[in-house]
Amino acid sequence: MNLPSPTDEWVQLVDDQDRPTGRAEKLDAHRRALLHRAFSVFVFDATGRLLLQRRADSKYHSGGLWTNTCCGHPRPDQPLVDEARRRLREEMGFDCPLIPVGSLHYRLPVIGELTEHEFDHLLCGIHDGNPQPDPLEASAWRWLAWPALLAEVAQAPDTFTPWLREILAHRQTELETWVHAHCAD
Repeated sequence: MNLPSPTDEWVQLVDDQDRPTGRAEKLDAHRRALLHRAFSVFVFDATGRLLLQRRADSKYHSGGLWTNTCCGHPRPDQPLVDEARRRLREEMGFDCPLIPVGSLHYRLPVIGELTEHEFDHLLCGIHDGNPQPDPLEASAWRWLAWPALLAEVAQAPDTFTPWLREILAHRQTELETWVHAHCAD
């Protein structure tokens, strides 16, 4: 498989306590399954519906799968929340305040020789407008109530990214707690 090389994209390598240990080119980190820092953004509307995106088919992995609002990797030595907001603007065309709500460490094969081996920080925010996604990042989007999301993931797990399924399996409580505290039921 011939994958594009994002040669100017670097990730922060970390240990299992999220302490920096170096840096690597993003695609190389995924090929060699190097543990690196990542973030997963979950943006809800005021009623508690989650904004999902379908990854563009042209993405070098997990194209066409539904996932949380935005995902990415902070540039080495840059503030995590600032980098997550930058990526949210780039992918989904809007910005909103983001609050860290937890983290998890996972190692998940995605395609071929690539592995998501990440110390993933979860961030939540509220936005009530419609996104204007970059079509090279997201081919579709939708707002989905939390119970409907859980039901869809249970019924058709292969239509969702592996990291979203991992987050829901291990950090569902933290996300639900945040939604109940910040959104109307």
